[in-house]
Amino acid sequence: MQTKWYGEDFRLGVLGGGQLGRMLIQEAINYNVYVYCLDPDPAAPCSHYAHGFTAGSLQDYDTVYQFGKDKDVITVEIEHVNIEALEQLEKEGKKVFPQPRVLRLIQDKGLQKQFYRDQRLPTAPFYLTENKEDVKKYISEFPFMMKMRKGGYDGKGVTPLRTETDIETAFEVPSVLEKMVDFQKELAVIVARNEKGEIKSFPTVECEFNPKANLVEFLFAPASVSEEIENKAQELAKQVIEKLDMVGLLAVEFFLTKEEELLINEIAPRPHNSGHHTIECNITSQFEQHMRSILNLPLGSTKIIQAGVMINLLGEEGFEGKAVYRNLEEIMSWEGVHTHIYGKAKTKSFRKMGHITIAGENLETVKALGLKVKETIRVES
Repeated sequence: MQTKWYGEDFRLGVLGGGQLGRMLIQEAINYNVYVYCLDPDPAAPCSHYAHGFTAGSLQDYDTVYQFGKDKDVITVEIEHVNIEALEQLEKEGKKVFPQPRVLRLIQDKGLQKQFYRDQRLPTAPFYLTENKEDVKKYISEFPFMMKMRKGGYDGKGVTPLRTETDIETAFEVPSVLEKMVDFQKELAVIVARNEKGEIKSFPTVECEFNPKANLVEFLFAPASVSEEIENKAQELAKQVIEKLDMVGLLAVEFFLTKEEELLINEIAPRPHNSGHHTIECNITSQFEQHMRSILNLPLGSTKIIQAGVMINLLGEEGFEGKAVYRNLEEIMSWEGVHTHIYGKAKTKSFRKMGHITIAGENLETVKALGLKVKETIRVES
């Protein structure tokens, strides 16, 4: 008997039409899953690849509600969406994964931090503030990272407060004042859970950030950590998704302190930048696993099959206009280099335009080639 999830009678709705949705569609094609996307940009990366594409606001109740009415399952590729519409669709019997209550919590970094504290999950000490005046109460405890509770994305909505003079740059909106962590590494684990409660997580990865853009510049898989840290990161990621009682894919970002303590930084309830390497480096990619989890299918093996380095292709600083990929053909001639261009027509400073994964048997060899790739390719205009 035909299973309902494949074929034209089943509609998967995705809120967001960016590169994450595009890579999800690439996996959905193999399953003959019909994907429909909603995005405010008529030229979004998914616009040419989805079975159906709607240009409209992700924040507008009516737009999101009307989009979801004829879908069988609704998911997200960005968490900043209208929650009330998703809650109504859920009440009407639509399957929405991750669940609206999870999205509501994750949209608000203050609620996230309170959740970690209430569930006794390790995280950096924090205060909740409303404005600059609130920040002044904690001058004696500087330094902090200040994060807007809502709306921050891809490095935006975050500012360091190291001294009293930095208060001028503090946000005048509800924010999290998080104690600055003296960390040795930033790590991430991607974990999936289906409706049956089956859970599988991917091996831990290590992230290096671009200091100007506050975006991942390099990702190394697997992470160079002890077995004890690896096991602890895996266990914490599984605890988070279980305590959330969430269905879908969850990225859990960690700080590894110099005292070898793991602290949860943030979570994202969707495919994530820290999982792009899984397309080439793991038996199951994060995008396939996301689809398996929200369709309540058996989860795939997360076993690593080769080491990898992922490099984000960011628009060069100072360039804006039609994207030109310098030296792309040159790096494609090198063994183990896999190119992913997202189809964004225009570049601007530090915009994510694509990524490169370098895969091979030995992580150190792959790292060396990754540095060479980084020095060679440029996204200009």
